Order: sequence, then C-alpha cells, then structure tokens
Amino acid sequence: MSRPIPYGRQDVDADDIAAVVAALQSDWLTTGPAVARFESAVASRCGAAHGVAVANGTVALHLACRALGLGPGDTLWTSPNTFVASANCARYCGADVDFVDIDPKTYNMDVGLLEKKLKRGKKPKIVIPVHFAGQPCDMQAIGALAKKYRFAVIEDASHAVGADYRGGPVGDCRWSDIVSFSFHPVKIVTSAEGGMLLTQRKELARRMSRLRHHGLNRETPKGKGGWYYEQDDLGYNYRLTDLQSALGASQMQRLDAFLARRRELAARYDRLLAALPLERPWQSPDGVSAWHLYVVRVKNRRQVFDAMRAAGIEVAVHYIPVHLHPYYRRLGFKPGDFPAAERYYAEALSLPMFPRMTDADQDRVVAELTKALGRGR
Repeated sequence: MSRPIPYGRQDVDADDIAAVVAALQSDWLTTGPAVARFESAVASRCGAAHGVAVANGTVALHLACRALGLGPGDTLWTSPNTFVASANCARYCGADVDFVDIDPKTYNMDVGLLEKKLKRGKKPKIVIPVHFAGQPCDMQAIGALAKKYRFAVIEDASHAVGADYRGGPVGDCRWSDIVSFSFHPVKIVTSAEGGMLLTQRKELARRMSRLRHHGLNRETPKGKGGWYYEQDDLGYNYRLTDLQSALGASQMQRLDAFLARRRELAARYDRLLAALPLERPWQSPDGVSAWHLYVVRVKNRRQVFDAMRAAGIEVAVHYIPVHLHPYYRRLGFKPGDFPAAERYYAEALSLPMFPRMTDADQDRVVAELTKALGRGR
C-alpha cells in the first residue's frame, strides 16, 4: 500500500529547528524574550495592539472569558459546529452555554438566527463566533448586534490565522473584543502547542497576561522590595514557553507561503472535484479563507469515510455538533435542536489539506474519492 496521506500535518523546516535550538542554548526556556517576539509577530501581522501568548487554544478561550468577567449566572452563545473547547470555556467559568445554528452555506454562525434569538430570548454576556475551516464569519453584522444588545464578542479564529475579512486581517478586532488563535500542529502555523489572544484594549491584555501567570502582579508598590509580588486574582499557569514561541515566531515568517499553497490546493480541489456527486465548500465574497480545512459533503458518508481510510487517505470529520455530545445532552440539549448543523455533520468529510501536500498526493485523494463515491451509491 502507498504511504498514508494525513488530513493535516505540520511543516517544520531547518530554520524552525535552528530557532528552537537557539532558544535551547539561550538563558531562557520558559517565559522569556521569544514569547514577546512571538506575540509581536502575530499582533503585528493581524493589526492588533496587544498579543498574549498562552499554552494552547483552549486556555486562550478560557482566559478570554475570564478577562471579560464571565461567571455563574451568565450565558455564552457559540456555534454547534466547532470543537468542544468553544463551549467548554464557558463551563470552566461556571456559566451556561447555548448555541446558534449555522448558515448552511458557510457553516459559520447564522447571523439571522442570532438576531432572532437575541430578540426573543435571554441575552448572552458573550458570543463566540467560530471562523470554521478558515472562512471568516460575518463579523460586521455580529459586531452591530453586539453594540445593539450589549454583549461581548470573542472570535474563535483557531482555523483562521492569515484569513482576511472586508479588507482587513482576521485578528484586528474591528468588531470584537478579543480574537483567539490556536497553534496546534495541524493548524496554519504551529508552536507545537500554543495559543494567542489579540485585543486592541490595553486593560484586557493586562488582565489576560496576569491570569495566565497565577494572577500575579509584579508591579512593586512604593516601599516594597524588588522581590515583591502580589496575587490580585485567581489565575492559572497557562504560559507558553520560549521553546514553543521560538518555533511559532519562525513559522510566522512563512505564513504567506503556507497560505498560498493552501489556496492553490483548494482551487485545485475545486477543479478536480467539479464533476463528482458531492458538495464543495462555498466561499463568501466578503472574506478570503485561510483554508485550514477543505470539507466536502457526501451522501453515504460512513461508507465513503471507511473506503478512504482503507485506501490510506486519512480523511476526518469536523465536527460532531457540540450539543450532541453526552455532556451537553445531560445539560438538556437534544437531537433536532440545531438542524442545519446536524444535517451538515451527517455529510461532512474533511479531505487532506497541508502545505507539503503534493499535486500527486492530491490526485491520489481525488482518485480514491471518485472510487469511494462510486461504491457508496
């Protein structure tokens, strides 16, 4: 059998390795100058005033919720079509969770349904729209609703480093309070594990920076010694290391190359799959996707999935709707609550997509998919 083709894979080169080795040979291994360089690289690229690096994308969402004061008695709304972390972050804070169904074209939060829900129900303290697969949500409309109904917005941009929306980069917080990124190995760029929070508001950045380091305040009060620090809040050890930050900062230098190749692969998939009995991903003219994922919709998904895996094509499914997981069912959610997300999930299949994927790899994926679709009918 030919070698397996994964659905996603990191791209680490000699410069990345040299950057990590340099960090290993420096005076800092945990939180040092490489963290600040990584924060600056991401914030500068995205047009944000402040970046706060953290241990992973999940804790980034948790810290963002904490910084915005989410707690017991509050409610957070997000998309059901996401990884569970987008909802779990509210539960970590003792808050309730609800969902807004997806737009059947973009697979992102349906803004029309969000507005309807705001008009008739309990108002959320925070809404987390998710830029699924790298395609930006309709943030201008969400931002307008946030202003009207007075809720905070955290953009879950774990899939969208390098994406653009309405002439600006995702991450510039034009219509949100905080943007959260993930740097897991299958994402656009990686720091092995890691996350980043971007904001234009100095007080939010300061609060998130303290929360990631046990809630400590190291600003020495008058009359105290230089060793002095105080714990102002109940924080966490959510810091990112210099080793990881060195890798992340090095990867950011190749972001444009990563994006260019992903967009080439997406355009090539569009051409190669045009005649097959499946639904290709639709792209909004308001943004430019980072193409973290290329998701098609197929009938008989189970048969197609099994056939592709048997052929060494490691397709995946993104995502099981959050409200269908046992934990959330115990909170009262049930099948049928968010029908667009459930219909999408029943047919979704993520095809391999990563920068070092060759044209020959992609041809093989398409050939096996063609055979699998023929068997699945």
